[in-house]
Amino acid sequence: MTSSSVYSLVLRVLGNNKKMKEFWVTLRTMKEKGFYLDEETHLTISTGFNKENMNSEVVALSHFYKGMMLEQNAMQSVVKKVFGIISGSEWDDDKVENQLAKVQIQPSDNFVIRVLKELQNCPLKAYKFFHWVGKQSGYRQNTVTYNAVSRVLARVDSIEEFWSILDEMKCVGLELDLDTYIKISKQFQNIRMMEDAVKLYELMMDSSYKPSVPDCVMLLKSLSASDKPNLDLVFRVAKKFESTGYTLCKAVYDGIHRSLTSAGKFDEAEKIVEMMKIAGYEPDNITYSQIVFGLCKLRRFAEARKVIDDIIEQPYCYRPDIKTWTILIQGYCNAGELDNALLSLYKMMENSCNPNADLLEVLVDGFVTQKRIDGAYKLLLEITGKCRICPRQATFKKLIESLLGVRKFEEALDLLRLMKTKQYPPYHGPFVSHISKFGTMEDAAEFLKVLSKKNYPSLTVYLEIFESLFQEGRLSEAKDLLYKCPHHIRNHTKICELFGSSESLTVES
Repeated sequence: MTSSSVYSLVLRVLGNNKKMKEFWVTLRTMKEKGFYLDEETHLTISTGFNKENMNSEVVALSHFYKGMMLEQNAMQSVVKKVFGIISGSEWDDDKVENQLAKVQIQPSDNFVIRVLKELQNCPLKAYKFFHWVGKQSGYRQNTVTYNAVSRVLARVDSIEEFWSILDEMKCVGLELDLDTYIKISKQFQNIRMMEDAVKLYELMMDSSYKPSVPDCVMLLKSLSASDKPNLDLVFRVAKKFESTGYTLCKAVYDGIHRSLTSAGKFDEAEKIVEMMKIAGYEPDNITYSQIVFGLCKLRRFAEARKVIDDIIEQPYCYRPDIKTWTILIQGYCNAGELDNALLSLYKMMENSCNPNADLLEVLVDGFVTQKRIDGAYKLLLEITGKCRICPRQATFKKLIESLLGVRKFEEALDLLRLMKTKQYPPYHGPFVSHISKFGTMEDAAEFLKVLSKKNYPSLTVYLEIFESLFQEGRLSEAKDLLYKCPHHIRNHTKICELFGSSESLTVES
C-alpha cells in the first residue's frame, strides 16, 4: 500500500543515486497525493546532498519541506476537528454530516488515512466516515484508502463491515495488498478469529498477492494452538495451498500433523507422516515432539514414553532432542506425576542430553505447584551443579518466594548468593517482607551481608527494611539493627528522619 513511508524510501534511493529528475517528480507526486516527507527522511537526504556539494538541491529541498510542513500542520488541525465531531456523538446522518459539511475539508488519501487512524478504536464510525468522505465532490476512494479502512475494521465488533468492504473492493477491481493481509491475519490469529483468518487466506490465495509459504505455516501453527483444533479449517488451508500450484513442503506437513496430534487423531497423523515420507521428507524431532505432545495432552504417558524409547533403540543416529524430552517431562509435571518426570530427566541425561534453563524452569514450576518446595530447591542445586547451566532469573525469583513462603530463609538466602554468582541483580523484595514479619536481626544482618559486594547495599534497601520493621511494630529491633549499620547509613538524612530525628545520630562507629 502506497504511503508516506514508501514514498520516503523511494526518495532516499533516488537521492542516493543522484537521479534528480525522478527525485523531484516523485516528491511532487507525493505532495499531490496528500503525503508528506518526514523529518528523518528530510535530514538524511539533505545530509547526503551536502556531502556531494549539491547546494542548490539542499536549498530547494529545504524550501519544499517547509512548505509541506505548513500544509501538514494545517491538515492535522482539520483531522482533529473531524475526529472530534465524529467521536463526540453517535453518527446521525443529519447531525454529524451537517457538522462535517461546515469544516473546510480537502479530501486526500493521506487525510482519509489520518482520520481512520484516529478512529481506530471506533471502527463502526470509521466505516461510516469512509463512505461519507467517498461521496464528497472531487474525491474517490482507492486501493490505499480501502486497505487503510480494512485494517481498522478487522475486529470482532466490526467483522461484518470488514467483509462488506472486501466485497466492495472486489466489485471495483481492487485488492488487499500483502502488507495489509499480513497485519490483519496476525490480528485475527491473536484474537482467535480463526474462521475469518482462514477465509481471508483463501481469498488472498485467489488474488494477485498470494501469501507466502511462511504465512501458510504461521496460520497452520495458530490453528494447532487451539485446545481443540478445528481440523476442517486446517484442511481448508492445506487444500487452498495445493490448489494454487504449491507443493506441500515439510513445514506445511508439520503444520497439518501438529493439529492432528493435538486433536488426538493419531491414525490420521500417521497417514500424514506416510505422505510426508513419500514426498521425500523423513520424520524428525518436530514430528516426534508433536506426537509426544498429543499423547501427553491426553495423559497417555506410557505411549508417549514408548515413542521416545523406540527412537532411542533405532539403529540410525537420530536421538530425541531437548525439546522432545521437555514436552514429555512437562506433561508429567502438568499431571502432577513428579516422580515420573524425574525418571525421565535422568533417562534423558543417560542418553547424553543435558537439561537447559527451560527444562529446569518446567521442573521447578512442577514441584512448586505440588508444594514440594524443598524438592525444587534440591533439584535446582543438583542440576545447576552437575550440568553447569544458569537458571532463568524468573526461576530464581519464583523459588525464592516459595522458600520464604514456607519459612526456608537459609535456603532462600543460598539462592540469592547463587543469583549473584550468575550476575543477576539482587532480588531483595521478598526478603524484606519476610525479615520484618518472621526474621531476627541476625537474619537481617546476614541478608545485608549477602547483598554486599564491593559496596554496601543501597540506601533504598536499608530504608525498605526499617520501614517494614516499623510497620510490624518492631521499633526496638530496628534500632538494634541500626547500630550495626555502616556509619554513612546511620547518619544519612533520610534514615535520621525515619527514626524521628532531624539531626544526625551520633553513634560510635
